[in-house]
Amino acid sequence: MRIRIVDAFTDRPFSGNPAGVLLLHDADAFPDDTWLQNVALEVNHAETAFAHPLPEGGEADWALRWFTPATEVAMCGHATLATAHVLNTTGAHEGPVRFATRSGVLAATPAEDGSVTLDFPTAPLTQTDPPDGLAESLGTEPLAVLDTGPNLGDLVVEVADEKTVRGLAPDLKALAAHSERGVIATARADAPDGDYDFVSRCFFPNAGIDEDPVTGSAHTALAPFWSERLGSPRLTGLQASPRSGRVRTELRGDRTLLSGRAVTVIEGELLA
Repeated sequence: MRIRIVDAFTDRPFSGNPAGVLLLHDADAFPDDTWLQNVALEVNHAETAFAHPLPEGGEADWALRWFTPATEVAMCGHATLATAHVLNTTGAHEGPVRFATRSGVLAATPAEDGSVTLDFPTAPLTQTDPPDGLAESLGTEPLAVLDTGPNLGDLVVEVADEKTVRGLAPDLKALAAHSERGVIATARADAPDGDYDFVSRCFFPNAGIDEDPVTGSAHTALAPFWSERLGSPRLTGLQASPRSGRVRTELRGDRTLLSGRAVTVIEGELLA
């Protein structure tokens, strides 16, 4: 099997969010979960995506699963973008592709400029009181806290400003107690007329990821959050991690479109 490392939500190598991608062309079903988890641990990126083709005529074209080094997750944006990029650039699948996943059927549509647009379910946001100890573990007082529902299992935490987001140095062990997956810290961009509208950083200690570089799934919550506040369905988010990356979002009711580019940086053969 060919294994690839793809940097997603970027047009430059060594930026954005890296994901492992394995296309299981001859598989009628996924291999044993233990093997999948071991491969993801060996790759040791935030996510490794495994996909195999489905019979023609069904509601989806490929089955897709995502594993962190520690666990399987219900939704991942950047590894889905990476998988669609590999399918399109290798000729394994041409045009729009539908993935059967734990979060339902997710579509990915490539564009002529090399970008890919993902069609994901919008996260249902519910405002909630800050859990005890959240401010101390995050390192700043929250302005608002919202639960993202079962698909993500995160808290969206609005903080004072972009400078605060960039300067966060949370106590990750303490932060893990506050949500199922992690915490999405966000603020409005300091320059409202710049090339991005809001910033975020994502801390997922319960998924074995201290800080995720660029998180597509988080933007299914950030899109409705900021679209309401900024009065526009189309926005661009900057994830201000050390690798950094941009996600273009378009809110369409219960669906959110996430757009970005990807670059394959490593291709090799998996022997195990």
